[in-house]
Amino acid sequence: MESRVFNQRIHRRSFRPLLAILVSGAAFFGAVQSSQAQTDVKTPDNMAAHVQACAACHGAQGEGTSSDYFPRLAGKPAGYLYNQLLSFREGHRTYPPMNYLTTYMSDDFLHQIANYYASLRIPASAGEKSTASSAVLARGQDIVLHGDAARGVPACAACHGASLNGMQPAVPGLLGLHSAYISAQLGAWRAGNRQSAEPDCMHMIATKLSDADVNAVASWLSSQAPAQNAAPAPAGSLKMPLACGSEQQ
Repeated sequence: MESRVFNQRIHRRSFRPLLAILVSGAAFFGAVQSSQAQTDVKTPDNMAAHVQACAACHGAQGEGTSSDYFPRLAGKPAGYLYNQLLSFREGHRTYPPMNYLTTYMSDDFLHQIANYYASLRIPASAGEKSTASSAVLARGQDIVLHGDAARGVPACAACHGASLNGMQPAVPGLLGLHSAYISAQLGAWRAGNRQSAEPDCMHMIATKLSDADVNAVASWLSSQAPAQNAAPAPAGSLKMPLACGSEQQ
């Protein structure tokens, strides 16, 4: 219940700063969308211009921002980024500003955005300074690296890689994110507010985690600094411990 309430609070609080962005972004993306069929925006320079509205929340290089609510996009697998954009457009993932901005974007344009951010490298950064106790951080590290067999929870590293950089084409990296964001997403998976293609493995895993486990995982992951220029593992290089419908999308 705590994570569900926290997730709802994040949605309310993070919506307010974006009202101004939505006003200007509507005109910006409207022009982009109306010209998609006529304009080649596939080059990095052109795409950088076309995603300026994204930079307001996700950083100029997709590195994420100091706000708890906006995640790193740079260097995540293109398939994962496309899946998320598609989920926002189709309403399977609910966050009003993103639902609004993607409403009229074509599949091709979503692929172009995903490919652009996937091509960017992760900048050097320090992990978030955690206020969690050493016991909480130890519990989070244990779940991330080893899982919890008694609850049927596989290690996060089993799917996201030993370096937690994800795997092509659609398993995301987990580092360079704020603890509040990670906690909110796990809460959304648990509540069914964030969905993926069946079998929805993240929903199955998240529902087996307690609120304390969610806090521990989020606290430890956010305290780890991503390696500069880290890249996802090659497709098929990790043997997934369970079937995930989004893995091959």
